[in-house]
This record gives sequence, C-alpha cells and structure tokens, in this order.
Amino acid sequence: MAANSTEEPSNPPKKAKLSTTDVNGDAKENSPTALNSALAAATLASPPAPVEIFRNDYKPLAHVVSKVSLDFSLYDGKTIVETVMTVEENKNVADNSNNASGEDEGLVLNGDETCVKLLNLSVDGIDDTLKPDVDYILSPGKLVISADALRRGDMVVRTTVEIVPEDNTQLSGLYKSGPMYCSQCEAEGFRRITYYPDRPDVMATFESVRIEADAENFPVLLSNGNLVEEGECSNVSEGRKRKFAVWSDPFPKPSYLFALVAGDLGCMEDSFTTMSGRNVTLRFYSEHKNVSKMGYAVESLKRAMKWDEDTFGLEYDLDLFNVVAVESFNMGAMENKSLNVFNTSCVLADPVTSSDANFQRIEGIIAHEYFHNWTGNRVTCRDWFQLTLKEGLTVFRDQQFSGQVNNSTAVNRIGVVQFVRGRQFAEDDGPMSHPIRPDSYIAMDNFYTATVYRKGSEIIRMYDTILSSTGFRKGMDLYFKRHDGCAVTCDDFLAAMADANGVDLSQFSRWYSTSGTPTVTYESSYDAKKGLFHLTLTQSSRSNDPLFIPVAVGLLDRESGEEVVPTTVLELKETSQTFDFPGLKGDVVPSILRNFSAPVKLEPASGKVNESDLAFLAAKDTDGVNRWDSAQRLYAALILKILNNESFDESMNRVLDTFGETLKDEGISDDSMRAFALILPGESTLAEAVKVVDPPAIRNARKQVKKAIAIKFKGEITAYYNKLTADIASDGTTFKVDGASVGRRRLRNVYLGYLCSINETAEEQKVAAYLASSHFNAATGMTDKLAAFNQLVSMSGDGASARDAAIQKFYDDADGDPLVLDKWFACQAGADLPDLLERVVKLTEHRDFTLKTPIVVVLSS
Repeated sequence: MAANSTEEPSNPPKKAKLSTTDVNGDAKENSPTALNSALAAATLASPPAPVEIFRNDYKPLAHVVSKVSLDFSLYDGKTIVETVMTVEENKNVADNSNNASGEDEGLVLNGDETCVKLLNLSVDGIDDTLKPDVDYILSPGKLVISADALRRGDMVVRTTVEIVPEDNTQLSGLYKSGPMYCSQCEAEGFRRITYYPDRPDVMATFESVRIEADAENFPVLLSNGNLVEEGECSNVSEGRKRKFAVWSDPFPKPSYLFALVAGDLGCMEDSFTTMSGRNVTLRFYSEHKNVSKMGYAVESLKRAMKWDEDTFGLEYDLDLFNVVAVESFNMGAMENKSLNVFNTSCVLADPVTSSDANFQRIEGIIAHEYFHNWTGNRVTCRDWFQLTLKEGLTVFRDQQFSGQVNNSTAVNRIGVVQFVRGRQFAEDDGPMSHPIRPDSYIAMDNFYTATVYRKGSEIIRMYDTILSSTGFRKGMDLYFKRHDGCAVTCDDFLAAMADANGVDLSQFSRWYSTSGTPTVTYESSYDAKKGLFHLTLTQSSRSNDPLFIPVAVGLLDRESGEEVVPTTVLELKETSQTFDFPGLKGDVVPSILRNFSAPVKLEPASGKVNESDLAFLAAKDTDGVNRWDSAQRLYAALILKILNNESFDESMNRVLDTFGETLKDEGISDDSMRAFALILPGESTLAEAVKVVDPPAIRNARKQVKKAIAIKFKGEITAYYNKLTADIASDGTTFKVDGASVGRRRLRNVYLGYLCSINETAEEQKVAAYLASSHFNAATGMTDKLAAFNQLVSMSGDGASARDAAIQKFYDDADGDPLVLDKWFACQAGADLPDLLERVVKLTEHRDFTLKTPIVVVLSS
C-alpha cells in the first residue's frame, strides 16, 4: 500500500536478476566463485599497509552516480544486496584525463572485499560478460569499471553482492544488533554493504530502496525518505511469510547518509505542522518495553523543528521523519536523512531513570541530529577533511537552541565552556593535537574529536560574534542559496559569510589550519587626567601569522561596580594591539573575553593573577559567563597556591568572602547561575593550569578548599539546603524539567556536596552519611538520587555502611535497566576511595558489566 508518499520514482530502473543466487538467497550448486574471492583471500592473508590521505590531493571523480536503486533480501546468516546505479560523467571535471582520480578514468567504486562478496557485475546494454582487467579492475578496497565499458553500454551498472550482517562486529555498514538489523555508514561504512563510490562528494538520488525480510521477526522495515509501498511477499522461505517495504528519497545524498533498520519495534507517533502548513508525521521506534520513555524526545524534536524555522527559516522537507533508538548503536546518534538512529541513552528518558543532565543531553542531541537535515544533509562536505563544516556548525546550532528554548543562555554557555576547557584544550595540548580541518589522516574515524566538533563550533560562534546574529543569518541564507544540494568546503562557508556581509575574512581562515590553543595576554592602565583607559592585548599561537580573534570586553567602574562600557567586540588582528576607551569618570575594572568570545587561554601579561579584580568581577560583572569565570579563576588561584606550597591565607580569605557574597546575593535570580558560581573548578580544568599533572595532589588541594568553605558557611548552607528542600516539596510530585525546577535541584545538590565534604571525624562521617542517605531515600527523581549516590559511594569509616547500603539499593532499584546500571557503574568507578582500583577491577567482573557496546563506556561517564 502507499503511505506518506510525496514523490515516487518517475521511472525506476528495472530490477536486476540474480545470476548467482536463487530467490531465497541460497547459493546455487553450480554458482561461480565470487568475482572478488581471490582478492578477499589475498587481503585477509596480507592486509595492505595503511595509506595516509592528504587534503591537498583531493580530485573529483571522472564518473559519478546520479541515481541508485537498492534491493535488500535479509536472511538469517546472509543478506543479498542488488544495486542499480545510473552513471554520468562528472560535470565538475573539465578534463577527465587530467583532473579525475582513479585508474582508466572510469567509475571508481569502493568496496570491502573482506565482507562484501561480489556475485555479479554488469553494464546495461552490454550482452557479453565483462572482462576482468579489461572492462573492470579489482584491487584492495576498490572496483574500477572502465570508461569504455560504460560508454559501450547505457551507463547503468548493476551489482549483486552478499554480506553477513550477523558477523559484522565492526558495527560499520549493516550489522545485527540483538534481534534487529541496523546500519551505520558514516564515515566509510557503505562500502561494507556494497560496491559504490563511497565518498561524500557523490550525491545521488536513492530512488528506490526495497527491503525484504521475515514478516514475524522484522515487521518494521525502514529506510530514508518517504514510504512508497509495503506488503506481503509472494515468496515464502522455509514456510515463513516474508514482507517488503519500498522507500524513496527525492533529495540527493552521499552514501554515508543511507540507513536501514529492520526489527520488531514499538512506535510512538506524533505530528508537526511546518511553517508552510504541511503536516509531517513523526515516528519514534525502539524496543516495545521502551516506547513509554520516548515522549520527551518527541517533544524535543518538535521544539527543534519550530526553532529552526523561527531562527533560520529552515523547514523540514519530507512528509515523514523517523527516529530509531538502538541499545547497541556504536555512535551517540546519526543524522541519516529522515531516519535518525540513536543509542538508547540519547532518546529514552523518564524521571525515575534519567537525571536532569540526561534530559538536557537528549534534547540537545535530538536537536543536533535534526539540524543536520540542512547543515550536513542538504549541504554536505566535499571530503572528510571538511567534517567540521557540518559538525562544528551543527553543534553551534544545537547549543544556541538549548540555551534559547530553556531561557538559560548563560547557564548553557557555562556548560559549554567547561567542556571546551576541560576536554578540548587538553586535546590541543596533547599528542593528538590537530586543527579543526586536518591536512591528512590514515583512518578518518580518528577525527571525530572534541577539536573538530567543539572547537569547530567555537569558530562558528566567532562568525556570529564578529558579524552579529543578523549578519550571521545573512551569511547562512547565502550559504544555502549557493550550495543547497551540493558537497562543499569550509572555504565555501567562509566565502558566504564574507560576501553576505561585505567583509574580508581571509585572515579569519587561519583558524581552520591552526592547531593548539592560542593564548591572549592582557595588561591595562588608566590615565585619570584624561579619563582614558588603555587595554593592551597580545596573542600567541602555532600560526605563523596573527589570527583574527574577537575579544568581547566590558568595563565596570571600580568604585560603584556600575557597568560604564557595555560589551564591545575588539578585533585583535595583530600580534599586539592597544585599545583606548576615552571619556571615563573614574578607574575601571575590565571584563575581558565576555561570553568566552574566542577559544583562547586568557592570561595577565605579568603572569600574576589580580585576585582583587577577580573577586570584584565575581561579585559585580553583568556578563554571566565572566562572573562565573572570575570566581573560577579566583578559586583556582587558591588551589594552585596550595598545590605549590605557597602562602595562601590572604587568598583563602578572599575566596571565603567571595563565596559568602555569592551565597547571599539576592540579585541572583537564577538558581543554576548561583550553583555554577559556587562550584569549584573541576580537576581536569585545574590540570590545564599546571605543567606537571599530579592527580592525587590536585584532588587533595581541591578537597581542602571545599572543606574550608563548607566549615565556614555550614550554618548558612544548611539553612539554604533546608529551604530548597521545602520549596521543592511544596511544588508537588509533578516532575518538571523547566529552567527553574532544574536550577533548584542543581543548587540544592551543590549544597549537599559542600555539607558532605565535612567528613574527617567519626561523628562528621555519621552526619554526612545520614544527610546523604536521607537525600537518597527521599529522592523522587534520578537527579537527586544520583547526587546523593555520588556522595555516598566515596564515604568510608563510619559512613561505609551507608555507602554499601546505597550501592545495593541503587542496584536493586535499577531492576536491570541498562541505562540506570550504567550510572551505577560510573559513579562507583569515579569514587574517592583509597582502594578504588581494586573496586573497579571487581566491577568489571560483575555479571551486568559489558564492553560489547563501546558507546556505553563513553556515555555513562
């Protein structure tokens, strides 16, 4: 039957006949050996050496596929894939003999002979059998059909291959995940399904994808685009009925966006009406037991669709949008056109099993993959060196969405900055340091990194900072106008931004090729007679020439704390520049790098932190990010003095004063902002500030400061904790994930952490254990339960019995839920206990622990 079809294939190529297999997918007794069997044996016996690929060696293909039809016959232990490709000469290649890559200027198809058996190869219009080494050449990972063979025929190539998804432990290509089939083709997985030009600059229309499988075990058959037809097959295999589904995607796409899912899945259905009035059906699939946990993800998708229309004028372009949640999916999520596939941890949520962080993460990832429909799918990468073009841009878009829809832009930004400084800066400083657009790679999968994604998003954000949000929107509009349906480069994006705004961004392009984290130093002076403030900024980086660094600055009157110069973006383009601010009535304190306007390290030119200014900004700054950051720098200065055995009494007093002011400041209306301002910098952030990292010493110094703060303000913190407890109880039992509710829980849990840090004596250990246990047992949602559990797992001495009881109860309450058990394992693995290593080893022997799903290790951390 036809369903949700807006555009059926106008004249699909005829279905290829199987020449080496029968209709049940069983090999005929007289079938010839697979065409690539000898090559496969040779490759397995002696794998070819890895080859380094260079960005500057890019060349377009002489021939490309413009249309493709696929036919999948899924059987237990064997899948037959028939492919029909319409080939044409590449219009972007002026002279095939000089500019095209590949031998013989023919059609270059990628295929992994170790898992893809080539059973049949033909070109329509050629009756004779194609001759090996004449009409086609097989080599490791490649099949090249000669230009002469293509032109002798009708430029239509047919292949039949056999694959075994059940044996695909790489989880790249088509694989069996428990009782269901699932695909993952980014970056180079499609070549593990069939022979095809598996590169992002080949954008073809997948006119028809037919999937056939056992009707009872695989009632749900999904692929990209709109559903054209489905029904029962006429053939029967071993007495079992089979069914089929036919999908068609009218939009050209590269092979990495192909997707196939087959299984017995439950569904939650909803709809969304686009800004043009078109109704889009939304279907979320997962195991039947998980269907009730997909509601928040569905609502998140609808919010994302509306936000993209309102913010960028981008409307969804098909009648159907499918999402599938898979427990054994090897990526966090994948943006396959109209068929997004997620790890279950990125979709399933309810208050009992999911924390506020889980809910926020789900909303962000759902939005991220949806936003790829335009920034990644409709406009994609020319080659994998341009990966940040789609990922950095889309991360920026999902960050903007998360901040705006929750009315928590500053809070969201703080979380982003924490990640960039804690994870991406460390990558910049390590052996894997690389620019966001690498110059070479051996295995592309190694470049799905914090640098490409998160630093890439910071570079996109700098466009927005330099050009303003209005200018950025103009650049986006021009980008889509020029490149919709194309595979492009980072340079194309920069050109659209520059041309739309009439500015020269050639210097800004250096960010794409510069590895490492730049440093900006600052020094200032005030001329009281002239009322003139001088600010000198100096940059250093691994770039041979200065970068274009936008530095957002505001000035606050040193006496009153009033903002006298609002946020101004200074364009640092030289190695060193001095910026003057005239017309001031008194000395000022500069607030530099507001909203973290560039991914740089900011340091005083003198090398000495002005703790007095930091304390002032921590109390007075109007920029939420810098107010938080000033407190973080002040806390860090104290912790580093303790680490270096320096005198710290004055610093301790200043920290205590600042903490006390923040604790009591009635001007802070956002509980999340107060919570972030009270939290000490994390250990990974502190590690960035030292030359030799000593993790135990960093942890102990941080604990010393935390305990000193807790002892000083124990009474106040206890009172605020109790008040929040009462406020939350008065809200009733309805769980909410709005900004206010999340903020109250976050702040209360910060207070809990401080109170539990007072745990040196036996009596203190009992008190801390009682408080954490009460918090744990009274928790009505995972956020509070997890906060208490994190405190309990690190308790020892007279708190050990409470720790062990909580560990057992958390496990029992999980009732086998894998996402909850992930938290159970992760919290214990991060405990602060002297015998932690032995405990972790023991956890790896637990019956519920598995490494068969690699993503779990990352997602639960």
